[in-house]
Amino acid sequence: MKLICIGRNYTEHIEELNNERPSEPVVFLKPDTAILLKKQPFFIPDFSNDVHHEVEILVKINKVGKHISKKFANKYYDEIGLGIDFTARDLQATLKEKGLPWEKAKGFDGAAVIGDWLPKSEFTDVNHIQFSLKKNETTVQNGNTSHMLYKIDEIIEYVSKYFTLKIGDIIFTGTPSGVGKVNPNDILTGFIEDKRLFSITVK
Repeated sequence: MKLICIGRNYTEHIEELNNERPSEPVVFLKPDTAILLKKQPFFIPDFSNDVHHEVEILVKINKVGKHISKKFANKYYDEIGLGIDFTARDLQATLKEKGLPWEKAKGFDGAAVIGDWLPKSEFTDVNHIQFSLKKNETTVQNGNTSHMLYKIDEIIEYVSKYFTLKIGDIIFTGTPSGVGKVNPNDILTGFIEDKRLFSITVK
């Protein structure tokens, strides 16, 4: 099982971190050990003083595929989910300055929250899904898949050039603006439209 993540996929998030707009999808991986176990709190790792929440729409791959054409990509997933790509922002900044990979900042234990799944059939258009994250009952991130630079089917076409997609692989499709630091005792709750798909406590 792979966790395939797309970075810099929402213009406002690119701007808030002063990143360059990519000419093609930015791809990185998280190991399966990064998945936060159900009903477990998220523990801020001792190597970071600036862990950020990044809420994202998730897609679960339902069959094996390679070199998938965009027009057939919709056949490779039938569930839509919501999760968090936790990022040790201070560590990531150090790694980026040195031109090094991000995995230590993105793939540490517990850095991938995977909430409940919804049937794709519930959505009239996967390119127009509203989602949000609340921190302590205050909405801090609000996004819509219509604002993605690279839409879900385009992402599947792109990543399948490089990686064979297998059943159960999960794609994190990128985060909108509003990312921010988490602190002990924060409660993070994620929604697709009005459905709550996860709620976790930060320790």
